[in-house]
Amino acid sequence: MLAVARAHGWHLEAWAVFSNHYHFVGYPPATAEGGTTLPAMLRELHSKTAIWINSLDREPGRQVWFNYWETLLTVQVSYLTRLAYVHRNAVKHGLVQEASAYPWCSAAWFERTASRARVQSLCRLKTDRIVVDDDYQPVVDDL
Repeated sequence: MLAVARAHGWHLEAWAVFSNHYHFVGYPPATAEGGTTLPAMLRELHSKTAIWINSLDREPGRQVWFNYWETLLTVQVSYLTRLAYVHRNAVKHGLVQEASAYPWCSAAWFERTASRARVQSLCRLKTDRIVVDDDYQPVVDDL
């Protein structure tokens, strides 16, 4: 995700990747009008990850990603709340108790690189009112 976003000039500020969906908050390259480069970036991301996942599962040609939703964030509190939501998504799904423990999200990176005040500010934000199609139910292997 990070390499594809970078190749398309996008700057991701929060991301979380799961087996059946992902979230990210980012902004497009300065030369792009709005998010006009988003469809091309996501086409490449979906293609590359589908090929990789299908090779792992030995299921060539299977459709992995089915659609995406985008939201233009124009109000600062909405933007900050979405950042917090994406960082905490693995906790919401019960995969980890601390967001920074989930290796496929930006929470640990954010805690290492952002100022302490910014981290604390996002931690105080309530995310329970965000309405996102996110009905992910993790499957726990009994090994």
